[in-house]
Amino acid sequence: MTRFFTAAVAATVLFAGLPVQSQEIIEQILVKVNGEILTKSDLESRQIQALRDQERGIDPERLKNDLELQKMLREVTPAILASAIDEMLLVQRAREMGLRVTDDMFKRTIDEIKKANKIETEEQFLSALRGEGMTLEQFRRQFDRSVLKQQVLRQEIGSKMSLTEQEAKEYYAAHLSEFTEPPTVTLREIFISVPAQQREGGASFSVADDERAKATASSVRERAAKGEPFEKLVEEVSEAGSKANGGLVGPVLRSELAPALQKALESMKPGDISQPMRTTRGYQVVKLETASEAKPLPYEEVRDLIADKVTDQKGAVEQRRLLDRLRAEAIIEWKNDELRKLYEQHLARAGAANGIN
Repeated sequence: MTRFFTAAVAATVLFAGLPVQSQEIIEQILVKVNGEILTKSDLESRQIQALRDQERGIDPERLKNDLELQKMLREVTPAILASAIDEMLLVQRAREMGLRVTDDMFKRTIDEIKKANKIETEEQFLSALRGEGMTLEQFRRQFDRSVLKQQVLRQEIGSKMSLTEQEAKEYYAAHLSEFTEPPTVTLREIFISVPAQQREGGASFSVADDERAKATASSVRERAAKGEPFEKLVEEVSEAGSKANGGLVGPVLRSELAPALQKALESMKPGDISQPMRTTRGYQVVKLETASEAKPLPYEEVRDLIADKVTDQKGAVEQRRLLDRLRAEAIIEWKNDELRKLYEQHLARAGAANGIN
């Protein structure tokens, strides 16, 4: 039994308690949106697709447990319900506006998919669809819905997405940290290891070995401070992988360095050499080569990035407004109270997250 067949079984179990009016009913209607229906099979299909989309992040062992599957399905179902109803509303609006998807558009898309995936024949394409648990007819319906949604969003909110120069500059000033290059340093290092002894409970180090390594690091530091070329000392005694490059490390972000090294660098200027520092594996001596401070990028360099960010934000806000309006105007008839509650709770949480009362 495959994990997704198991998921389908779990979805069936999840809705086993939903009321059925007659044994003769083959398909169960969960909700009507302006007369258009969402069935139990439609929802199960979307649930399974949601698990497919999350597959890489799911522990396969969890999918072998029916209780875990049901828990996961309950977690994703509210968002799936909201997405399904929003899609129905947008597609209905697209049809009201006279928007449509042509056969040529569908064919071009299939050709692009074949080319991108090096699929040469129609049978190979159909086989790939079957591998995703989908027929050509299902793929066409999915494609049509997706294109109609894009078309209606473009027409309904596209004109509200323009960005003025004043808005862009205000965003830049208010979010300067987003466009600031973080401080970096370039170092040279000398590393002296302390031999580890594997014992029960983990690695340990002898006091004698630790003192010898510390003494070597201190001696090297004194020689460097007296003027011996740091690169020469690196070649002579360092055991770090950076030895082949003269001990050079960086440039690296200050925030990526070990806390102790970050602290040591606070009082150093280019050319300074640190005191020996104990690391988890030995002793390290570093020379600060260069250091850069946090620097805001010029507005002109990030203008396009600002436009993308603000446009995305505006698009999200306008899409929420459009969907709120379509939901308010729609006739939504629930056939199951449990699903209605999940849907309404999801909308309430989404509204709270977006600052909507």
